[in-house]
Amino acid sequence: MRPYVCPDQLGEGEVATWAPSSSTLISGPAEGILIDALLTFENADQIAAWAKNFGKKITGVYITHGHSDHWLGLARLLQHFPEARGYAAPEVAARATWEAEFNKTSKYWTSRFPGELPETPVVPEVLNTDEIPVDSQVVNLIHVGQGDIEGSTIFHVPSAAAVVCGDVVYNNVHMMMYEANEAKREAWIASIDAVAALNAKTVVAGHKSVGAADLPENLAASQRYLRDFSTLAKKGGTVEDLVHGMLELHGERDQPHTLWISARAEVVRRA
Repeated sequence: MRPYVCPDQLGEGEVATWAPSSSTLISGPAEGILIDALLTFENADQIAAWAKNFGKKITGVYITHGHSDHWLGLARLLQHFPEARGYAAPEVAARATWEAEFNKTSKYWTSRFPGELPETPVVPEVLNTDEIPVDSQVVNLIHVGQGDIEGSTIFHVPSAAAVVCGDVVYNNVHMMMYEANEAKREAWIASIDAVAALNAKTVVAGHKSVGAADLPENLAASQRYLRDFSTLAKKGGTVEDLVHGMLELHGERDQPHTLWISARAEVVRRA
């Protein structure tokens, strides 16, 4: 977690931090691809330095969903890997394009991370296939739909019994529901069922505590969190009531600022 410039009025005890995030290298003997470019120059530089340690030729950077904190680092990351290009499913590229235009007028991201983002973002190119070759193996892009936003995708690596889930799955971090009302949370739970059906042994979440193991148990844990949020939200009450109720149940999770954001959004939807 790291601080950022937050314009919102914070709740009592709330600290504005950005959630810990993950980028994943999927590689064969010679080639590799990266999943998610994250947000800032520092994020991209750290990903590049880490990935270069493996000595693989990076052929592409693939984005799981259109939230800018998963792809704005692409411009800087591609400077480190000039032979690679950034790709995303059509629905992901469309959302990324919308977010880039939205930031031009709202300054949503540049105001929160001043001096840390590219002036001209690189939006991922549309990927018109769901099969991505990495050396002699195939990585499957799966359109699961609802995660913390609609139009989310995951990347399944059958040869490694692994799946990279973006923000469909969280790992010991409070889950973002700014755009996810009760109906979308139910659809999100169904998306996690689709992930579970792959029977992967390694499940990588888009937001995870530093050092947390990539275990399949995070699938059921994410579903339980979503159900608990809906149960408490139905009771009514204030933002503080919802936050404190969730902290009683899930206080071990990192990034409570995200919970505050989700609770404020839920109370606004209820009004």
